[in-house]
Amino acid sequence: MSSGSKIEYQKKELPSKVQSVGLLLTVLGLVIVLAGYFVSPARMAFNNIIGLTFIISIAVGALFFVAIEYLSGAVWSTPFRRVSEIISSFVVLVPLIVIPLLFNLHSVFHWTHPEVVNADKVLSEKAPYLNINFFVIRIAAFIAIWMLFQYLITRNSLRQDSTKDQTLTTKNVKLSAVFIPFFALTISFTGIDWLMSLEPHWFSTIFGIYYFSGTVLAALATITYVAVTLNENGYLVKGLTTDHYYSMGALLFAFINFWAYIAFSQFLLVWYANLPEETFWFLQRWEGSWIIWTVGLMVVHFLVPYFGLLSQPSKMNPAKLKFFALWILAAHYYDLYFLVMPNYSRSGVALSWYELGFPILLVGLMILLFVSKSKKQNLVPVGDPKLKRGIDFRL
Repeated sequence: MSSGSKIEYQKKELPSKVQSVGLLLTVLGLVIVLAGYFVSPARMAFNNIIGLTFIISIAVGALFFVAIEYLSGAVWSTPFRRVSEIISSFVVLVPLIVIPLLFNLHSVFHWTHPEVVNADKVLSEKAPYLNINFFVIRIAAFIAIWMLFQYLITRNSLRQDSTKDQTLTTKNVKLSAVFIPFFALTISFTGIDWLMSLEPHWFSTIFGIYYFSGTVLAALATITYVAVTLNENGYLVKGLTTDHYYSMGALLFAFINFWAYIAFSQFLLVWYANLPEETFWFLQRWEGSWIIWTVGLMVVHFLVPYFGLLSQPSKMNPAKLKFFALWILAAHYYDLYFLVMPNYSRSGVALSWYELGFPILLVGLMILLFVSKSKKQNLVPVGDPKLKRGIDFRL
């Protein structure tokens, strides 16, 4: 498409079979989750935490990318930004997933038992932070912050579709600048609260960044898969090329390396200090069948996607991008299982039908929500002043 040509976009509804698949997965996932909570509430609560931190990663991470685009003034990603905005709207699912956990906190967190805290000096010292009231207040505040910024930024973007008002871009730049510090704090404390505090005696000053790295990678993988699939089927603006795909692939590759760097740094610091109050967390994951899962994490989350996206052609190949986007999403869920489930099954890896409930349910809900949003709004920010430059972007 030449720089002087007209933007070609025609809004089309997604096939009805997509909604049918989403409905089927939602019903199936809900049945498994309800059955799991009925048969083994404790085990299902641990799986609930995995599902919660997974959906937070995708939704809040997508909002992070929307904010970064506005702050950096990036143009290549503008044709895909509405996809990121819709994915960020998945934040409305977070309260639904967190509610069952609020009734099962005693099943997963040792620090929720007063008698345990009173008999433990370490937990007593952490009690001003690790207590149920403050914990619930934090998660409620985090959800409110995410939903507020998602609503405000998306509202301005949608309004711009019809008004073409460029000042709305300026407003979103300012909102994004305010959001980024809140994002950094809330996503770090989410990792600390829901994941690290499962073993309250353990601590890691880098854990918040570890969860952040996985969050950004999972969100980017979701955006990549959805955007490439939509573009291949003609639902986005015409004129997008493999140069746009390369930017997605390069970001995926960069954050794969960033996650590995943070993961190794966390391990190296603990190994070098060799303090019993720190090393036991890793030693627990190096016993029994957990050693297989731990070694598998290195392969699944780093080696496979690293070599898969290493070359330049692989970063521009839509089939490979979609495959590795789904692989990275599965790897993030694998990672969250590695963080959570050793606290439930210390003797070894526990895998059964319980573990299928939340991933199936969440995928179904995300599909239904995406289809619903796509019916009401454009899949491309047609009023954005950067859109034409974004379409014409070339490496």
